[in-house]
Amino acid sequence: MKKIEIVTTFIEYDSMAELAAQDKALMERAIQVRKEAYAPYSKFRVGAALLLEDGTIVVGSNQENAAFPSGLCAERTAIFYAGAVHPGKKILKIAITASSDMKLTNSPIPPCGACRQSILEYETKQEQPIEMYFMGAEGKVCYSPSLVNILPFHFEKDSI
Repeated sequence: MKKIEIVTTFIEYDSMAELAAQDKALMERAIQVRKEAYAPYSKFRVGAALLLEDGTIVVGSNQENAAFPSGLCAERTAIFYAGAVHPGKKILKIAITASSDMKLTNSPIPPCGACRQSILEYETKQEQPIEMYFMGAEGKVCYSPSLVNILPFHFEKDSI
């Protein structure tokens, strides 16, 4: 029997004010697009902003649909758009923010499992980590140096 210990490391900031200027600006873009999310069913709004290697910022918000599960999360909306419109450009960072129309979300909210898998695909494809910042509507912000950090056991092309 072999025992393997897996450790993940995060940095938790008390607020956006503690972020570097570029990272704060990226989160502000995510907040801006979160407010435009189409979430008439869940009332849960998510915004994502990606920073590409050439300085381009790509944004996405969740888009719901009455025919569940036809909607799409903010993270996948942004990352698939980046892949389609900016093919070959590496994604350096992603900022994610989530809020609810029904209650205060002041704890960091990480991406869902499907979004983690999708972000992982791009991280693997580009052979470079994608830094992640995530938060609720306000309050603390979590930083992860890569997607693999929050999904240590992952499914990728070598798994097939």
